[in-house]
Amino acid sequence: MSPLEMNGSTAASPARAVYEELLLRVGEAHPRPRIEPVRRLAELAGSPQLSFPVVQIAGTNGKTSTSRAIESLLRAHGLRTGLFTSPHLIDFTERFQIDGEPVDGSALAEAWSDLRLPLEVVDRELAEASLGPITFFEALAVLAYAVFSDAPVEVAVIEVGMGGEWDATNIADAAVAVFTPVGLDHTDVLGPDIATISRTKSGIVKSGSAVVSAAQDQSALPAILAAAERVGTTARVAERDFALVEDRLAVGGRQIQVRGTTGHTYDPAFVPLFGHHQAENIALAMAAVELFLGGERPIPEEVLDEGLGQLTTPGRFQLISSDPVVYVDAAHNPHGAAAFVRTVEESFQFDEIALVVGVLGEKDAGGVLAALAPVAHEVFVTAVDSPRSLTVADLQHLAEESIPATPVHVAAGLPDALERARAWASGAAGRAVFVVGSVLLAGEAIAHARAEKWNT
Repeated sequence: MSPLEMNGSTAASPARAVYEELLLRVGEAHPRPRIEPVRRLAELAGSPQLSFPVVQIAGTNGKTSTSRAIESLLRAHGLRTGLFTSPHLIDFTERFQIDGEPVDGSALAEAWSDLRLPLEVVDRELAEASLGPITFFEALAVLAYAVFSDAPVEVAVIEVGMGGEWDATNIADAAVAVFTPVGLDHTDVLGPDIATISRTKSGIVKSGSAVVSAAQDQSALPAILAAAERVGTTARVAERDFALVEDRLAVGGRQIQVRGTTGHTYDPAFVPLFGHHQAENIALAMAAVELFLGGERPIPEEVLDEGLGQLTTPGRFQLISSDPVVYVDAAHNPHGAAAFVRTVEESFQFDEIALVVGVLGEKDAGGVLAALAPVAHEVFVTAVDSPRSLTVADLQHLAEESIPATPVHVAAGLPDALERARAWASGAAGRAVFVVGSVLLAGEAIAHARAEKWNT
C-alpha cells in the first residue's frame, strides 16, 4: 500500500481513520458486479440515497470534470450541493464535497460510525451465503449518500465508479442520467467492446430520469437511446439537441458559446480550463443542469458566469511548478491521453516536452504511450507508488516500442523522475514537463510539489 494511498487526509485524522478501515476491504480496482448487497446496506442505514435528488454521471472519460461543472452550476444557482467523485488525488475527504468544500473529517467519521453496525450485518449475511463481504467502493458509496443526507444537501452530483448497472452508486434513482463519451476501459470487467460497455453504463437510467449524452461513438449511442426509450423518455444528445456553438482558445482557458436543450444560445462565457474536450464537458454539464431545473428555461446568465468562473478541476492540467514549468494531468487511458495531446498542441507553445509517465497495471499502457507519442521529446518512466503499478521494466519496454525515436529514461521513483525531468527542462528555454498516466501519479506529484514548496 503506497504512502499516498494510506493518506486518508492531511487535514483530519478522523477521516484518515475511516480511510484506513475502508482499505481493509477489497479495493475499488476489483469491483463485484452486484447491486443487491449495496441496497441492503443502504436500507439498514436508513436509505440515505432517497433524501435528495441525484444527478448521476457515467462514461469513460470526462466524468469528474463534468461532475464538477454540474455541481458548480447548481451551487451558483443557490442549491446546497453534494459532490461524490473518485479517486482522490491527495486527501480522502476530496471524494465527498458539500457546497464545494471537502467534508469535515469529524462529520465523515460520525457517518462512518453509524454505518458500522449495518456493515457487520450485511457482511455476516453475505458470509452465510458464501459471498464476499462489502467492498471498499460499495461501502464508500453508501457512506457518501449518508454524508450528504446528514448535511443535508438539496441535490447530490454522483460520479459512477465503474460501469453503471451494477455500480454501487446505482442504488439511487437518478433525476438526470448523464453520459460522457463511452470508450474502451476496464474491458476485463465491463466487456470487450464499446457496445457492451455502453449497455452496462446505460443501467443508470431509471423511470423518471431525464437523459443527456455527449456525442458518442456510433456503437455506444444505441444502448443509451434504448435505455431512455424503455423508461418513456427521450435522450438529449450533443450536436443534435444541444451544441457547443463556439470554442476559442483564451488566456488561461477557453471562451465558449453553447446552444442549450431549450434552444437558447447563451452569451459567450469564459471557462478556466484547458482543452476542447473540457469545452464539450461544459456544454454537457449545462444541458444536464437545464434538465435538472425543469428543462423549460435557460440557466440565468449570472448563474452561468458564477458557476463557470468558480470551477476548478484538480489534477487536470494543474500547474505545480513555474520554474521550470511542470503540469500534471490525470489522463490514464488511450482516449484520455489523446485528449491530453490535443490540448497540449492547441493550448501551449512549448518547443520541447518531457513526459513523466507511470501507469497502473490494469490499464492499456501501450495504448496510452502510443497516444502520447506526438508530443514527447523526452520520456521518464517510473512506477506509480502503488502495488497496482505496472513495473518500470515493462513500462520502459512499452515506451521504447510506442515512442521509438524518443529517449526513454528509467527513474527509481517519481521524485527521481521529477528531479531529472526538471533538470532537463531547465537546460534550455521553451521546455516543459508534464506528469501523466495515472490519477495516483498525479496526486503523488502534487503532494511532492507541495512538500518541496515549488514556486507556482
